[in-house]
Amino acid sequence: MVKLKLNIIKGLAESLPVDNSMVNRPQQVSNIAASLVNPTKPSDPKLLHASTEVAQLLGIGDDLIKENDFLKIFSGSEIYEGTKPYAMNYGGHQFGHWAGQLGDGRAINLFDVENQGQRWTLQLKGAGPTPYSRTADGFAVLRSSIREYLCSEAMYHLGVPTTRALSLIKTGDQVLRDVMYDGHPDYEPGAIVCRVAPSFIRFGNFEIHTRRSEFDVLQKLTDFTIENYFPENNLEGKEKYIAFFKEVSERTMKLMLEWHRVGFVHGVMNTDNMSILGVTIDFGPYGWVDDYNYGWTPNTTDRAHKRYRFGNQANIALWNLVQLANALYPLVEDVTPFEEIFATYQKEYRPAFLKMMTQKLGLMYVKETDDSLITALEKLMHEQELDMTIFFRNLSNFQKAHLTDHEDSKINVIKDAFYFDHDLLGESKEKWINWINQYLKRLNEDDLSDDERKVAMNSVNPKYVLRNYMAQMIIEAAEQEDYGPLNEVYDLLQKPYDEQLDLEKWFAKRPDWARNKVGASMLSCSS
Repeated sequence: MVKLKLNIIKGLAESLPVDNSMVNRPQQVSNIAASLVNPTKPSDPKLLHASTEVAQLLGIGDDLIKENDFLKIFSGSEIYEGTKPYAMNYGGHQFGHWAGQLGDGRAINLFDVENQGQRWTLQLKGAGPTPYSRTADGFAVLRSSIREYLCSEAMYHLGVPTTRALSLIKTGDQVLRDVMYDGHPDYEPGAIVCRVAPSFIRFGNFEIHTRRSEFDVLQKLTDFTIENYFPENNLEGKEKYIAFFKEVSERTMKLMLEWHRVGFVHGVMNTDNMSILGVTIDFGPYGWVDDYNYGWTPNTTDRAHKRYRFGNQANIALWNLVQLANALYPLVEDVTPFEEIFATYQKEYRPAFLKMMTQKLGLMYVKETDDSLITALEKLMHEQELDMTIFFRNLSNFQKAHLTDHEDSKINVIKDAFYFDHDLLGESKEKWINWINQYLKRLNEDDLSDDERKVAMNSVNPKYVLRNYMAQMIIEAAEQEDYGPLNEVYDLLQKPYDEQLDLEKWFAKRPDWARNKVGASMLSCSS
């Protein structure tokens, strides 16, 4: 008897044109939004971890997670009764160039559910080939699956809009991967993550139909998206599509600010990896900056040109929005409203960025002089190797009375964030003392008490983030079937703004061994 009972609702595959031929081999498709496809049954699935919090969102009780039904459905071993899994059809610009048809090459959408007034799409990543797998096999390895699973939940608890993750399942199968694309492939353990989001529709879903002049499917897809995910949009005709794009633009800009606030770098901001809902989607070669470096990218494929570097993400988001506007243009046939929305993005980003940064600095409001204070800080942070997370967290330890303290007392508040002691000597020390004095004078202009400011700062400056070296340690342990570190860090990341003194060891700079280690500093799209 099936114990897992879900409130299945009508989703994309039941609402839009689909290919129901079930021909599961790489092929070009036309005039369809998705292709029906079944997951590949794993040989020996084993549940490694599941999020009880996400399960509750879906109406799955804690007791059902350990049931065999749960393992069967979310490993792809069985198809939930009455549902038709599918892979979405989309295209995209990859590294600035149109790549044609891409689609869900290693993701299979199981079904949509509704619970407590919210709708969710459940998707398996790594469950086998689809018509969009191109030259790949559609599977995923344990290494990348752990990173996806942990990052999804880490981002959510940081307060960053994101997809979620329900479960991490080891398949029992081996998957061949060339980790660094250097001609040395090897077998790795396979795994599947069940990803959860209101929708996995991307910019590329719209692009593919416009590129192929499939305007009827384009309109049906856009109407479906607005009706189900932007219900407040009750306009008609062209105005409806303009308002839709404006909302997507606003959400995307807010997402870029949130990424910057916590130091997150996506690594591969292709248009097919941009969510129409303004949430973080597709966790591949991502990373949190260790040192505050606008030029850093975690993606080895992007190492030469650094298109998706930390300091360029907001610009790339706007570039991607231009591509989405091009895709929606046939529904509007007027460039002016799109140009106005682009201009608004460019006009509003810097003031919004300053507001976000003043919050990180514990300031109640933005003053005209704060722009120069923040610019000076960023310049200093780029001159030395200085840990972003530790610096902003420890900055909350300053008190207004520090203004009259000795120089060394002021430096001691932030010195743990520096990777090299010599960066706080001589001229460099003088620069930092000058900035600290400006900052302390600014604090004394606000009415917040030291305690109030500390609480406010610690609510936006996390103490714990999922650093790449941490993920790599977890992966290496899991590959030896030691899941203790996975469980420990998962729990840690549920409360990233709390002190958690028993786990203080994770509030640390990147260790020297991780500086140039594959997985801890260099990452590829191989999964």
